[in-house]
Amino acid sequence: MKILVVTHFYSTHAGGIELVAGTLAAQLARSHDVTWAASDCDPLPGDDAGIRFLPMRSLNAIERITGLPFPLWGPGSLIRLWRGCARADVVHLHDLVYFGNWAAFAFARLRGRPILVTQHAGLIRYPSAVLRAALGMMHRTIVSVLMRRATRVVFVSSIVREYFGGFVRFDRVPELVANGVNTDLYSPPEAGGRARARAELGFDSVQPIVAFVGRFIETKGLPTIERLARMLPDVTWLLAGWGPIDPAAWNASNVRVFTGLRGPTLVPLYRAADVLVLPSLGEGLPLVVQEALACGTRAIVDSETARAIGAPAGMVVAGPLGGPETADVWAGVVRGCIADRETWEGRRGEIAEFARARWSWPSTAARYSALFDAIVTAGGASSRAR
Repeated sequence: MKILVVTHFYSTHAGGIELVAGTLAAQLARSHDVTWAASDCDPLPGDDAGIRFLPMRSLNAIERITGLPFPLWGPGSLIRLWRGCARADVVHLHDLVYFGNWAAFAFARLRGRPILVTQHAGLIRYPSAVLRAALGMMHRTIVSVLMRRATRVVFVSSIVREYFGGFVRFDRVPELVANGVNTDLYSPPEAGGRARARAELGFDSVQPIVAFVGRFIETKGLPTIERLARMLPDVTWLLAGWGPIDPAAWNASNVRVFTGLRGPTLVPLYRAADVLVLPSLGEGLPLVVQEALACGTRAIVDSETARAIGAPAGMVVAGPLGGPETADVWAGVVRGCIADRETWEGRRGEIAEFARARWSWPSTAARYSALFDAIVTAGGASSRAR
């Protein structure tokens, strides 16, 4: 089967959606012919795993200025996207809030190709009321219309499904398929491995360490992280990511910033940390939380995300919904996790086993492959009936 995958960026952009899309595309490429269309503002992924790339000439000024990812594709690229839709048996779109995905949806419909949409995020709680209102309006207009007309819709989280289910009337019940995680790579440390991970980063075995992994933007909670770092000076904060906010400019002696960690190089950071903190303003199923849990590290996330993950009590701890104004509450939750870290140190294997049992890339890819087979077969039957 020929599958055209469309995302706003390639995985080298290092955002959660595109990293998930890349891993899923590689899994599917083992048994299908996969082409991946995305913006050309980053290098192509080095390990193509049999994937054919279709880079789109793009303008990414909006993200550089505001941190909001919304690349625009040029006319020549849209022509190539039109041809790519013609070659495909099915078109797979990751999220419906991007210009390129809107174009791919229109082209696929005109070409008579079935469309499977995977929606990763719901209403992101931007600090700006204008951005929140704009995103909400986009969801209830363009996105709502496209979801109703897609062949099938998949949500990665029950929270995201509940949000869109509040105003989108689906012809078919949407699927719920959680993203996988590479539990061979992201795994708990063996005996002495945690001490080695801390030593690699220059820390001893007793220093309280909290990690943040993600883009350095407001919606990921960086203003809250800054407040927490100042409120908890006895805790070391390891921040891995990139973006328009520069945590090094905070001049906080208890903050270490890593901008070049990816994939395998993130594993020591997860293992070294006592807990991962993600005070973001709207998530579906955060990849970094899955990775941390697979490494045996607890996580603190907002209450909605904690409910969606559904981990046993204490593995994923619920923080408040809201921005920097809730930092006092977040600080109390972090203190509580640091206070009982010795109890959870012996349960890292249990945390990792929860992740391994719940999230598997092979099983996730099998679910998608079955969906593709079903909608392509149904499309062929419909054509024969006409």
